[in-house]
Amino acid sequence: MPRSLTAALAALALTAPGTAAAATAQDPPLPQGGEPVTLDPADFTTRIDNPYWPMAAGTRWVYRETDGRGNRQKVVVRVTRRTRMVDGIRARVVRDTVTERGRLVEDTFDWYAQDRAGNVWYLGEATREYEDGRFVGNDGSFEAGVDGAQAGIAMPANPVPGLRYRQEYKRGEAEDRARVLSVTEQAQVPFGRFPRRVLLTKDVNPLEPRVLEYKLYARGVGPVLVLDVSGGTGREELLSFRRPASSPARPARAAAGR
Repeated sequence: MPRSLTAALAALALTAPGTAAAATAQDPPLPQGGEPVTLDPADFTTRIDNPYWPMAAGTRWVYRETDGRGNRQKVVVRVTRRTRMVDGIRARVVRDTVTERGRLVEDTFDWYAQDRAGNVWYLGEATREYEDGRFVGNDGSFEAGVDGAQAGIAMPANPVPGLRYRQEYKRGEAEDRARVLSVTEQAQVPFGRFPRRVLLTKDVNPLEPRVLEYKLYARGVGPVLVLDVSGGTGREELLSFRRPASSPARPARAAAGR
């Protein structure tokens, strides 16, 4: 996807509020802001097959993250076979490691579960940050049900333009929010080209009002591209994708560049 798309996405964001009326298909409504939710563990499974972000155990994504100054990091996301109890819900453990020039920068374990409707919930994360190979902190870590933290939505079951939801909530630490802008986009990344049916969201964080990201998700694959349009040209793009051979879900085939 060309970098000039950044300007087009910014323009789209200005018109997106007019589509909010379309976001009426969610029952019950998805969580907003810091509102509490009561979740029934019996409604959840670790078998995550939402088409926009399937997480079968053994699935692996590799990304290249480039900041506005051209610095690059490698991001490897792997769905493990491990599970963890979070606020009474059994969640799938996903490991996310970030390296720069071969040195570990961040090592995170995220916890996800899917409800009966097909919504993928984000139940928390345990993050470890490193500098020059030394552990320096765990900022951003949170766990639903602990110290007022609440679960959020990683991916709605029925994303429609205008739909808003919180992705995570721990007051003052984790307050990311998203809005669906379109489900008819296309994307091109080193892994390949996705010519249609790509989901586009606008992600914001009230704790960092100048931060604005657009994320694109391909059906059968998951996140393929993140664009930072907060005055910079940062991007995170999919380099490779692998799902386990036993997984019944078939990823959307990239048209070229694989």
